[in-house]
Amino acid sequence: MSQGLQRGRTEPEDRGGLERNGEQETWLRRFHPAPGAAAELVCFAHAGGSAAYWFALSRLLTPAIEVLAVQYPGRQERHRETPADDLHGLADRIAAVLLPRSGGPGPRPRLFLGHSMGASLAYEVAARLAAAPGGGPAALLLSGRRAPSRPRPGADRLSDDRALVAKVRSLGGTGSDLLDDQELLGLVLPVLRADYRALASYEPTAGVPLSCPVVGLAGDRDPEALPGEVRAWGAHTSGPFDLRVYSGGHFLLTEHAAAVADLVTGLVPDLVPDLVPDPAPGPGLTSPGLVPAAVPGPVPGPPVPRA
Repeated sequence: MSQGLQRGRTEPEDRGGLERNGEQETWLRRFHPAPGAAAELVCFAHAGGSAAYWFALSRLLTPAIEVLAVQYPGRQERHRETPADDLHGLADRIAAVLLPRSGGPGPRPRLFLGHSMGASLAYEVAARLAAAPGGGPAALLLSGRRAPSRPRPGADRLSDDRALVAKVRSLGGTGSDLLDDQELLGLVLPVLRADYRALASYEPTAGVPLSCPVVGLAGDRDPEALPGEVRAWGAHTSGPFDLRVYSGGHFLLTEHAAAVADLVTGLVPDLVPDLVPDPAPGPGLTSPGLVPAAVPGPVPGPPVPRA
């Protein structure tokens, strides 16, 4: 297998600051703006999910880390747009939005967190941005998704809407009970169909396109991504890899939101050397928050005699 990139554009096109600012408003949701945050976390939701899935995590991380939740087409305020049914095309569009304006690193480190389908999408966006100077994430967290090197052929191919609904219901998670409402189901099905078409046709970028640290998150009872399948993400980066296994099923991020917030917060000091722990945790956190390191002031000299 080639160690290079085999799918998608490997270097996103810089289309100009003004246009990209408008696209950022379309694609990224900041539920708790924190311009003084030490880092930012870009979050990619699961199949059928939306940016709103990340609201609780955003509340836990603010103000130490600012969450930028990606809003896919066809969701919520973007419901009039056609849902994307190709992960590579979607990754191209998101990478173009996240590309640094200057072609170099931004003012603060940016981490990616993706869950389930969002993990594959975060990986693809990271691979594209890694080809641009300073564009790749400082760290990548991948939850509830098998590594590209551990495929299950046909696992995401569903025969009809009944099979699709049964699949989503079996995974649980927030909102799965809404599938009983036929009116709401009619609104959700086009998004679910598109997402699972995207997953069924998805061929991952091969090789080792990343050099950033990668953290795999697995539920010990998740039928979609066994811990061993999540561990295999380590083969897709030349950087360090860590695996965290939590009790529970597929939606471990919902079940262990505070622990995941602590994990993300704990990664940042290694990425921003001039930060020190804040003894007072942020809202909902059990570990300290982050504050800039103290800058020593001038050393006082001897007293000046008064005339």
